[in-house]
Amino acid sequence: MPRPIPVPDAISKPFWDACNERRLIVQVCTMCDRKQFPPEAECRECGWQFHLEWLETSGRGTIVGFSITYDSRIMAWQEEQPFNNAVVALEEDPEINFFSNLPGVPVGDVPVGATVEVDFIAVSDDQLIPEWKVVE
Repeated sequence: MPRPIPVPDAISKPFWDACNERRLIVQVCTMCDRKQFPPEAECRECGWQFHLEWLETSGRGTIVGFSITYDSRIMAWQEEQPFNNAVVALEEDPEINFFSNLPGVPVGDVPVGATVEVDFIAVSDDQLIPEWKVVE
């Protein structure tokens, strides 16, 4: 399935750089200890912007839900229809969700509750993005 190529900005660049090193990181506020993704300029909990750091995660999570796309409005994805849209809760903080098509999982056979781990796939010659795979 074709994936969009991210265009990092000043806030998201550390995340995308870590992906290129095959590491999954999220922001953490050292003031209130809240983890957050996607990256933002300030903590969504306490509003501080000077206490945000990056935390490397285990790259593991749990599938907490899914949907199936039968009719995407994105032209590049229409040939791939239908496809899974799994919601993955991060092991370090279940409030942080990532989304995945779960390569290799048949449409509709998403094992909710299963453990997954991050993998990184190339979307260009110089950019990897996170994708999730079911742990056997």
